[in-house]
Amino acid sequence: MSNKVTIIGAGSVGSTIAYTMVVNGIASEIVLIDINNDKAVGEAMDIRQGVPFCSPASVYAGSYPDAKGSNVVILTSGLPRKAGQSRLELAQINVDITKTIMPEITKYAPDAIYIIVSNPIDILTYQFHKFSGLPSNHIIGSGTTLDTSRLRTGLSEAFDISQQNVHAYVLGEHGDSAFVPWSLANVASMPIEEYINSLPAENRPKIDYDAIEEYTRKSGGKIIANKGATFYAIAISVCHICKCLFSGVDTTLTVSTMLNGEYGIEDVCLSVLSIVGREGLEYKLNVPLTDDEVAKLRHSADCLKSVISEIKF
Repeated sequence: MSNKVTIIGAGSVGSTIAYTMVVNGIASEIVLIDINNDKAVGEAMDIRQGVPFCSPASVYAGSYPDAKGSNVVILTSGLPRKAGQSRLELAQINVDITKTIMPEITKYAPDAIYIIVSNPIDILTYQFHKFSGLPSNHIIGSGTTLDTSRLRTGLSEAFDISQQNVHAYVLGEHGDSAFVPWSLANVASMPIEEYINSLPAENRPKIDYDAIEEYTRKSGGKIIANKGATFYAIAISVCHICKCLFSGVDTTLTVSTMLNGEYGIEDVCLSVLSIVGREGLEYKLNVPLTDDEVAKLRHSADCLKSVISEIKF
């Protein structure tokens, strides 16, 4: 079965997503579209010349008409976040950029599932929900998928255990108001405290939950300060979403979608635990959260709504 992906934006994130897809054999056809066509041509050529050692794939630079027949469209265009700059400070600039892209790409790929990766993810996902005309289940923000991966990395390091034995999530905004619902976190299928108590006394770590949450929240800014941009982990996260879409096997992911009354929240996009499958967003899970966790989720929604109220869409 053909899996065609169009990536809008051939910068560090977009090109790394394309590269990661090829290495992992996720897509059979990848179109890179960028306002700087020479950059897109160069990135596509560089990736394409490694294909003989990977699963067969067609990788090329194109324009909007080349997106026709895409199964997935990934939006990575827009200005990147600078050191010390919050994701939400980018809002109006990248909303304006997305406003010019949205009608062009949806004209040629109206049936695709759209993954919004550009920041601020939740604001741009909201923009697509309100103004693209696409079915709601075909609009997915990568949301806190990356934050969740960062959290699991931090926990795996704290426990000195495989990342795949850690199940925990970050919910809310992909930004400063994100939070960890610790009531849902487990290691080796046990709640964290139960796992700690199951260890030999001499092997029981002291876990600073606030420090791990801070590590998760501040990782992006630290990486940007050290190397200028983040793109490897987000590329892997987006490719994981695509694998879930293409596999046809329903998977739980913390993606950003429009809330319609869940947890008393509506008319805003943020991340809750959802089921993603071949048709895109299948449904959102009504995960039991503590009263404090629900309050944090509502606070995150209020933070996003305050920005939305100031945006000119």
